[in-house]
Amino acid sequence: MIAFGAAGRTAFAPREGSGLVRAGFGANPIGFRAVRLIAEAAAALPLILQDQTRRYDTHPVLDLLARPNSAQGQLELLEAAYAQILLTGNAYFEAVAPEGLPVELHVLRSDRMSVVPGTDGWPVAYDYAVGGRKHRFAVGEGASPICHIRSFHPHDDHYGLSPLSPAAAAIEVHNSASRWSRGLLENAARPSGAIVYRGADGNATLSPDQFDRLVAEMESQHQGARNAGRPMLLEGGLDWKPMGFSPSDMEFLQTKEAAAREIAIAFGVPPMLLGIPGDATYANYQEANRAFYRLTVLPLAARVTGALANWLEDFTGDWLDLRPDPDQIAALSVERDALWARVGGASFLSDAEKRVLLGLPALDGSDGTA
Repeated sequence: MIAFGAAGRTAFAPREGSGLVRAGFGANPIGFRAVRLIAEAAAALPLILQDQTRRYDTHPVLDLLARPNSAQGQLELLEAAYAQILLTGNAYFEAVAPEGLPVELHVLRSDRMSVVPGTDGWPVAYDYAVGGRKHRFAVGEGASPICHIRSFHPHDDHYGLSPLSPAAAAIEVHNSASRWSRGLLENAARPSGAIVYRGADGNATLSPDQFDRLVAEMESQHQGARNAGRPMLLEGGLDWKPMGFSPSDMEFLQTKEAAAREIAIAFGVPPMLLGIPGDATYANYQEANRAFYRLTVLPLAARVTGALANWLEDFTGDWLDLRPDPDQIAALSVERDALWARVGGASFLSDAEKRVLLGLPALDGSDGTA
């Protein structure tokens, strides 16, 4: 009796567009968790708004971000924008502005938006297709109704590059390994062992009655969770030959872990934060979390909030600096305390110079307050 298993041909998902988003986010736990981890962490960052002379506690722009529209708050709006950038490389904000500062902000789906370039290559409009209809946002004189934020793409002038694209091969491998494992469990692609029959007369073939009895006894006495560990009684020339996984089968687990690590690296998430074993880049979880904020979350949030500030300046006419406040991030408290201690102990610096180094606005000179 010989038992063997064979692997079939894998049908890989498309490497671009909605197919890649479904494969890398909707069907992959590593990609899903990496996107949610970055988007939620970046959206939860406290923001500060200031100009050349003061930091604002209250401001119309802060009020707009706190309640951008009737269906979303600041966290929901920014989380959607960060997720769109991570999944598609692009984020689109729409401003509802009869005049002056917008009264509402919305994040539009990137897969429905297309750039309309002019003769000089710069966008002259944005087309948003939904429900079989297309709405055009014209870009002309004055403030644009659309703020397009995109990640760097070396070969495209109008659209950004998503981390899903360089991680596409690793996503395919990880999803294929998951499907292989599921098929192994559902279809018993490789048995745990084989029963070998050696008859006394040299005949190695069971009669139909013997075969049916053996199959019935195996199904009733030795299959299922309640029969786990039950000893097997063999008679009449029957012998049990256990079968384990071959070295190539065992490599599937290592291959899956390596693919998961590549997906995490593409998104800039330390594998330790995603529970991927075998990663020893950081000494502990605290260091990995600090690197995650410093190298991934803060740069993304600074780029998006900076683009928002520049866009809203066209509506208000005032220079604004909108950015995350690293001093209020608990994961960076160790770095913050060390920086404040170094700057505070520098006796050769004036108070004004110290405020510049700490990213604080200058004092107004009258009452000593910012």
